[in-house]
Amino acid sequence: MTEPAASAGTNAASLRKFRQAAFVYLHVGILYEAAVLSMARRGLLAPRLGPVWIWLVLGAAIVAVVFWALWSRQSVWAARVIWALHAFRLPALIGGAFFPPETARLDPSFYLVALAVVVVNLWMLARAGWDL
Repeated sequence: MTEPAASAGTNAASLRKFRQAAFVYLHVGILYEAAVLSMARRGLLAPRLGPVWIWLVLGAAIVAVVFWALWSRQSVWAARVIWALHAFRLPALIGGAFFPPETARLDPSFYLVALAVVVVNLWMLARAGWDL
């Protein structure tokens, strides 16, 4: 008789972890969208990459799909894949925060804040993807 209750507790904990990861990712997406807007207003984005609105729409679509995969589908593999993709951001963020080139156009604090946000996101994704 204790097994179903334990299983229900495990499912509730797993559901909570996925929902937390979904909302943290949503906030990461909002921050990235705001950064794109701010950088565009200051002329820091290369015009050769196309109009800013295309990147904003594409970014919003990616955030929506990932949010859905984490919130509704509770996909362990989505959490793991997004974790791996975000882990690849760490070297550039660490470089920008602690070892900026002399020609850097952004303040190191920009990279430091992004590093903190990405690490929190990695933590929440790891909880959802591996701590079952």
